[in-house]
Amino acid sequence: MGNLSGVASETLQELANRLRQYELPLGLEIDHKEEKSGDLFTKSKDGANDQSQCARDGICCCPIEPRRKRRAAVLVCLFEGHGGELRVILTKRSMKLSSYPGDVALPGGKMEERDKDDAATALREATEEIGLDPELVQVVANLEPFFSQHLFEVIPVIGLLAKIEDFTPSLNADEVDLVFDVPLEMFLKEENHRCEEKEWLGWKYVLHVFDFRPEQETFRICGLTARILIRVASIVFQQPPSFDLHTPNFRQLQQVLEDIRRKT
Repeated sequence: MGNLSGVASETLQELANRLRQYELPLGLEIDHKEEKSGDLFTKSKDGANDQSQCARDGICCCPIEPRRKRRAAVLVCLFEGHGGELRVILTKRSMKLSSYPGDVALPGGKMEERDKDDAATALREATEEIGLDPELVQVVANLEPFFSQHLFEVIPVIGLLAKIEDFTPSLNADEVDLVFDVPLEMFLKEENHRCEEKEWLGWKYVLHVFDFRPEQETFRICGLTARILIRVASIVFQQPPSFDLHTPNFRQLQQVLEDIRRKT
């Protein structure tokens, strides 16, 4: 991992110092005795998440696997834009993929046995997907887990990139069609934000959607990626979003999953 000393701006240095002090909110520690999930759709590669048929069909009634086998990490890589604004690196998934082709995602994926921790997973995946040298990134914080529809525990790893000019993208064409960046602050604003009501197995939830239009193409940022970035932006800018978060009713979802298991 890289080091910001003597390279990064004062803004990034201050942000790094503050984020290193980040503590997980009370009550969000992982308890694997209780199965949890959310309205978050985890980014997965073909075969990478070892999904069962029921998961691919949108219904997961399998028992929780050991923690490492159902754990993933994504890299939230922040840098300063030319105007001094904080920006985050995103990818557009390859259209070759059978799952979520063309979706916007953060670099990341499933933890492998060789990964010593969540940061190692996030950095390895970013290297494999977009050619981001881990030596350029200073990891400063791990956030609380987000739970995918397939019961994966997804850890956002925040990393700072001192100089975006040092990053020369090298895309894995089998996984990524495009790499781009957006202003982090957009995930706190009403502008270009909307909510979509969804239902899964009788469980109703709200999906946050952001439309980013840099030039001709419009990027739709939603699901797990949107929720993670809302949380990151809230922490970085130390303020809540200007819209209602519509916090999901996880107890209701847990009851839905328990009902499925009783019927199988």
